[in-house]
Amino acid sequence: MYEQLRLKNQLCFRLYTAARLITSAYHPYLSKIGITYPQYLVLMVLWEKDHQPVNDIARQLLLETNTITPLLQRMEKAGLVDRKKGEEDSRQTIVSLTNTGKQMQEKAKDIPLCLGQDIACKNIGEEEYKTLIPLLDQLIEALK
Repeated sequence: MYEQLRLKNQLCFRLYTAARLITSAYHPYLSKIGITYPQYLVLMVLWEKDHQPVNDIARQLLLETNTITPLLQRMEKAGLVDRKKGEEDSRQTIVSLTNTGKQMQEKAKDIPLCLGQDIACKNIGEEEYKTLIPLLDQLIEALK
């Protein structure tokens, strides 16, 4: 057995597992307000700045447009966003929050705090949690 092929030595396995478990931890909170985790990510992007082209949203989420388009279509059907052709460039599709999408922010405002408390209950302190963010940002930037 090659030591470098042992599961216990794999950073990728830890990142994959942590991402999967964190996404699962969001599920009870998001299901209460009727959205999925990917929808939550799109909404956060639009809450920061409404009326964005699909390409800009995809870039911020590090996704391809062909991945995000079906998601946006479902969100439009659910009444969370509107999609319209760009006025300056008709090849662009501009995504905007509906009133329902805007109101969703109020419903979601406590989710990060609740999740943080859940993580703290698992013996991961706020300081450790805060040090993860810049480390993961560095890793993401290096891998882009």
